[in-house]
Amino acid sequence: MAITAAQVKELRERTGSGMMECKKALTDADGDMDVAIEALRKAGMAKADKKASRIAAEGLVVIEMSDDNKTAAIVEVNCETDFVAKKDDFQAFASSIAKRVLADNPADIDALMAMPLNDGDATTIEDTRKALIATIGENITVRRFTRIETSGLLAAYAHGVRIGVLVELDGGDANLGKDLAMHIAAHDPRPVCVSEDEVPAELIEGERNIFTAQARESGKPDNIIEKMIEGRIRKYLGEITLLGQSFVKNPDLTVGQLLEQADARVSRFERIELGEGIEKKSENFADEVMAQVKGG
Repeated sequence: MAITAAQVKELRERTGSGMMECKKALTDADGDMDVAIEALRKAGMAKADKKASRIAAEGLVVIEMSDDNKTAAIVEVNCETDFVAKKDDFQAFASSIAKRVLADNPADIDALMAMPLNDGDATTIEDTRKALIATIGENITVRRFTRIETSGLLAAYAHGVRIGVLVELDGGDANLGKDLAMHIAAHDPRPVCVSEDEVPAELIEGERNIFTAQARESGKPDNIIEKMIEGRIRKYLGEITLLGQSFVKNPDLTVGQLLEQADARVSRFERIELGEGIEKKSENFADEVMAQVKGG
């Protein structure tokens, strides 16, 4: 049967697939819209499976907060290129996921992916992800999320679309919360935890071993070496704990002193940086061109 332009247009709007793909799907389905949609979904899943091994280290970090500022969600959704991260459909996908995390508090990524993207959707987030891969042509992953709910004060800060921070406070005010969130986003090195008693023992032990090896090369007596090691450990803990760090807006104060002045306490914080820990593929454009020339 003849396939009309109106049918192709409707199928494109319902699936986001290309015009020629829609026309072929409708032709193969003898004009049956539901059969064509199912075929395109299956094709989209096949494409998604093929792209699953490709590195996705670009994308967006999105923060969503409740109206009363007592609950917040932060998610990282990845794609392969910055170009795709700027596309409206990818941004809408990431934003809807953050809203879903905020509303439904999924237990983990698997639970999240089994949920509908928006209220009333018949398809899951995972199905939508695969359909988006078929439309966009890049691997897309929902990498991680966190959600905080508090009876105290909750502050958020987004540094563009690449870093997101949530801070839970007892005491203080919104301005202090924002300043702390900005500090956590900006400080180098980034804080690992709030205070020294939260630093993992194996992390301290690893640094102690390194400092010990370095100190022994000095040839100093053991009692001096021990003092050198303890001094380095104290400096290290000050660098990686939020309370020990110099406040970025006033380096004369530590964050701990700032909080003491405000009679406030940080209960927890979450910091997500886009692509952190993902091994990105290193490409050399000149080498790539030369390889193509030789191949030709």
